[in-house]
Amino acid sequence: MEQPLPKSWSIHTRPEIIAKYEILERVGSGAYSDVYRARRLSDNLIVALKEVHDYQSAFREIEASQMLHNCPNIVVLHEYFWREDEDAVLVLEFLRTDLAAVIRDAKKKEGGIWVGEIKRWMLQILCGVDGCHRNMIVHRDLKPGNLLVSDDGVLKLADFGQARILMELGFDGDNDSQQLSVEQNTTYQENVTPPLDVVADAHSLPDQGFNKQVVEDTNREEYLRQLVELKAKRYVMDETDKETITNDGYSSCLATCTISDTDDDPLKSSYSYEAEEGGDGRNGALTSCVGTRWFRAPKLLYESTDYGLEVDLWSLGCIFSELLTFEPLFPGISDIDQLSRIINVLGNLTEEVWPSCSKLPYYKTISFSKIENPTGLKACLPNRSADEISIVKRLVCYNPANRANAMELLNDKYFDEEPLPLVVSKLHVPLTKNDHDEDSPGGWNDCDDMGSDCDLGHFKVEKSVNGFSLHF
Repeated sequence: MEQPLPKSWSIHTRPEIIAKYEILERVGSGAYSDVYRARRLSDNLIVALKEVHDYQSAFREIEASQMLHNCPNIVVLHEYFWREDEDAVLVLEFLRTDLAAVIRDAKKKEGGIWVGEIKRWMLQILCGVDGCHRNMIVHRDLKPGNLLVSDDGVLKLADFGQARILMELGFDGDNDSQQLSVEQNTTYQENVTPPLDVVADAHSLPDQGFNKQVVEDTNREEYLRQLVELKAKRYVMDETDKETITNDGYSSCLATCTISDTDDDPLKSSYSYEAEEGGDGRNGALTSCVGTRWFRAPKLLYESTDYGLEVDLWSLGCIFSELLTFEPLFPGISDIDQLSRIINVLGNLTEEVWPSCSKLPYYKTISFSKIENPTGLKACLPNRSADEISIVKRLVCYNPANRANAMELLNDKYFDEEPLPLVVSKLHVPLTKNDHDEDSPGGWNDCDDMGSDCDLGHFKVEKSVNGFSLHF
């Protein structure tokens, strides 16, 4: 019996893809996706072909990208191919570098990044996040490696494989403008696919898969029928398939492909175990097992599944801090260490600073020694202005209700004062993203030796009314 081709090479055997694209090289590979640089035969445009091996990740990335297709700071999805029993292949605009490379490059330069440049990078990030949050999309994995940069300095949010839509858009039977349609998507590029909700079930598309266009005369009844069928299929997949998200440090590579390394963790860190998400992909149960650890909000580190857009705002604060100092704010080597670093800076987590924090799942199980003199965020941002420190403080705070949203920050006076934000076209863009082999696991400055929480040193296990507690 003939052996099947390796998964990472399956893209080369799909006629519907190679008929339209010349695959030039593989530029990234990970547990959940492989990314190839390719040339579109019709116009020689260089694109990224992202072959996604996980159903849920592919579904979420396609759905979120289509909802955000008008946002200039979101990576463009040109089209996608998806047929039964094969991985989804997303055709994305190719961006060769990212904010992580910008920061790394600035760290090497004398003088770092000029304030006007920092402001423009911040504004572009805020515009992208605001676009997501206006559509009730929580990205859940914001980090410098997922903020891609074009040759002309335009920054774009990428990798929506972990994104969730928190509130479904309403469907008004008397208002056709609210129905997502093929026509709405024509502002993309010329090769466009319909929104996922109006695409028929995979079983009905044996030849073209999910790339099949919806006929223009599809009536309202047929649209609703297809919508129900597709959601039913997705619900079954969500209930039966478990997702494992294992992003640590800067685990990323070119063109929106995420690479992950899995660690065995006896204490069940949220980055190293399988977590199941139920529901229909929008309003179903969330999981705490999301996001790269260094940018993960305390709520997620305590394994809460009751969260929303505010977890992105914490990540945003960590990104801004790194943009200002060229160093990660909380570079934890495990989830426990991550919490410890946060507490050492912000102080102990109590009901006084965050009402109801004691209801977090592992709040009473994991405890830390009392911090008498926390470092404070100001000490983490040496030689930065009061306004810059203020912006980080408004994002990196325990109580999610106190975090400033993206729109508030876009209107902050900091961006209207001298020096003004630099023009996008004058931003310095690094020539390359990585100094090392881009096919190797892990991104720049990746933590290869992540270890388990047991590697942290001394801790004490005590019996409690909840069974046991860990004291650090």
